[in-house]
Amino acid sequence: MVFVVSELSESQLGETRADALTTALGPQGSVLLAVDAMGGDNAPAAIISGLEIAAERHPQARFLVFGSESGIRPLLAGTKRLAGRVLLRPTTEQITDDLKPTAALRLRDASMRRAIEAVADGEAAGVVSAGNTGALLALAKIVLKTMSGIDRPAMAAIGPSARGDVVMLDLGANMLCDARNLVEFAVMGEAFARTVLGLPHATIGLLNVGSEEMKGDEILKRAAEALRMSPISQQFHGFVEGHDIAAGTVDVIVTDGFTGNVALKTGEGALKLVAELLRRVFTASPIARLAYLLARPGLNRLREWLDPRRYNGAVLLGLNGVVVKSHGGADAEGFAHAVDVALDMVVNRFNERIRDGLKQHENRAALVTVPIPAPPRTQTAAN
Repeated sequence: MVFVVSELSESQLGETRADALTTALGPQGSVLLAVDAMGGDNAPAAIISGLEIAAERHPQARFLVFGSESGIRPLLAGTKRLAGRVLLRPTTEQITDDLKPTAALRLRDASMRRAIEAVADGEAAGVVSAGNTGALLALAKIVLKTMSGIDRPAMAAIGPSARGDVVMLDLGANMLCDARNLVEFAVMGEAFARTVLGLPHATIGLLNVGSEEMKGDEILKRAAEALRMSPISQQFHGFVEGHDIAAGTVDVIVTDGFTGNVALKTGEGALKLVAELLRRVFTASPIARLAYLLARPGLNRLREWLDPRRYNGAVLLGLNGVVVKSHGGADAEGFAHAVDVALDMVVNRFNERIRDGLKQHENRAALVTVPIPAPPRTQTAAN
């Protein structure tokens, strides 16, 4: 069964909203996520298919879906696992990938905005969207606002390394950062590693041009000094370099959004290059094709390790609500993984862990309170 509320007025909707969610979306103990069904290259089909995969993995999950009723209702009608677990909220506007964040803010009935507002209103525990990154960041900051004690939110994601998965932040939310921002990123990244990766004592590194203490600018040096005095000082490894990301030298890589986004896109390009080179090697001759048949089990395992869908789901940290950004080109499996990440964050009370970590830093007077002036430059979010 799919519940649609288009026939209710806004006043009626306000009166019946709590009852509808309680009766239609399952018993206590279930987790309700808001979903922007219109964001991404393959929306809404990949979004609904992804929710069906996630529904099988997470029996406690329920979904508040926002988007075009005419486009979504037929898709929901063809699902089995989503029966009785979806409340459809029709919307009339859509935020496209090429829309500027300032223009997106003016769309009051966009599926992305309505989904974020559901979290702000306390209806949903978190939101997942594959839509415009800049618009998602701008709307989330305005609607949800940053958490007390956090100067700026950061975007974090998980990636592969030789020693297991690693967390990296910021990936594009903040082009310029001061020392306080980097310390806050370290606190949030450590909490993220505990929540999503299950690492009780995640190691942390500041991305720099060298590992020596004298390397880097004053902002990095000041952030490192603050982390050495902090409650997570034993987990602070020090400075790390670019090659340490893939090597897995530390569990959490902390950097500014400009550097982090460049590193992220470079890593994605390197993985695509490796895949293309392997394809060329194993199709170059009949002997090479025979070699592929012999090596196929190992190559299949490698493909699983490096499958980008496994790492889909960047998280906007430091907001008053859980916000997960799926890659715009994600298929159903990839979007389902983004839902996995959101549910992990909600069930493990991620934001409470961040607040506890910040409180410990404040008690130790470890946070940098006087930011180092940065060169004048326009703050933009990565698209």
